[in-house]
Amino acid sequence: LAMDPVSEDDVARAIDETTKAFGGIDFAVNMVGMVGVGPLAEMTLEDWRTGLEVNLTSCFLIAKHVYPCLKKTRGVLILCSSTNGLNGGSALSGAAYAAAKAGIINLNRYLAKEWAADGIRVNCVAPGPVATPMLDRLTPEQHEDLKAIVPLGAYATADQVARTVAFLCSDAAVSMTGTTTNISGGLVLD
Repeated sequence: LAMDPVSEDDVARAIDETTKAFGGIDFAVNMVGMVGVGPLAEMTLEDWRTGLEVNLTSCFLIAKHVYPCLKKTRGVLILCSSTNGLNGGSALSGAAYAAAKAGIINLNRYLAKEWAADGIRVNCVAPGPVATPMLDRLTPEQHEDLKAIVPLGAYATADQVARTVAFLCSDAAVSMTGTTTNISGGLVLD
């Protein structure tokens, strides 16, 4: 279903239609995100607000509207942060991105505690650079510099992130909630 992840009506409609089509929701994964760019002094207030809306408010809206479904199934919510939320980020992705991704980590912790009594697990993934079109904005020199600071020397793949999400949704992770899983090739060491 196409939807605007920062429109409460769109999110509510998409979750309602999904529930009707499949009889319930066991797992909800929010992979919505967009980067910004540049130093703070060059950001407009509109850029700041858009970055927070897309990256953080989308998590709030999806969590709010999927909660009743996950409560029924004792399901799992996965949020997507970033290593920028762990290490402060850089001008490559911008201040709003780093702030929003840090906010997602704490929203994850908050929801894990609040929803534990309902049997809902909430976890977060924090990828570093992932080989997706999101990185197409970088120059060849920026790619070279970025790979040089990743200890394993390569970007993660979308498949690797997806496998981590699948693990967090599986029975193998039944005792995990409130965690932030770092998928960064060593860019962030925790």
